Amino acid sequence: MARPQDVHVGICGQEIIKYDLELKALIQDIGRCSEQSELMDLNCKVKETFNQLRQRIQDMEHMAKEQDKESDMLAILNETECHRKQMLSNQTAWRKANLACKLSIDNIEKDELFQGGDASVRQRKTTKESLAQTTSDITESLMNISRMMSQQVQQSEETMSSLATSSRTVLETHEEFKAMTGTIQLGRKLITKYNRRELTDKLLIFLALALFLATVLYILKKRLFPFI
Repeated sequence: MARPQDVHVGICGQEIIKYDLELKALIQDIGRCSEQSELMDLNCKVKETFNQLRQRIQDMEHMAKEQDKESDMLAILNETECHRKQMLSNQTAWRKANLACKLSIDNIEKDELFQGGDASVRQRKTTKESLAQTTSDITESLMNISRMMSQQVQQSEETMSSLATSSRTVLETHEEFKAMTGTIQLGRKLITKYNRRELTDKLLIFLALALFLATVLYILKKRLFPFI
């Protein structure tokens, strides 16, 4: 029967994969986008999905720290790190898709400029300003995400360092227990040996005392009753 912790981790992993696929689809849509309004809508959806993905990755990391077994903790932390790297890859793809979309819109504006005169010039100026604002927002969002990722990586490193220290402590304690067990076993053998020797000594003393008494009785017999 699966443990509740395993079920929660599995559900969290499935949601992370779902958000990852949604991001990839949105980024592809951005690459095919040719209008500023559509681009802004897509970028809003990408930001929202990134926030949801980042939250679920943090949830998985918290679940890892709540595991009873160290092996389970390390396995979930490794999986979390893979998801985090994939998110960084999506961020890079997002930025590239926006740059490609900007170039595409610029080319469209140039064509319109040659065909439409002043109206196209005004529209091109407005579009460029909007694109510049969008690019600035994306850059700020990426910087915030990068700072968050840096903090998460630092926390992960501290966790791994703490686990390594705990492992060394457990190993040293185990070695001390092994040494103590060997000492106890040696002491048990010595006590058993001394008990046997004590029994042998008692038996020898008893035999010597019996021989002494027999000798005394024999002498008394010869002295007191020589005729017997």
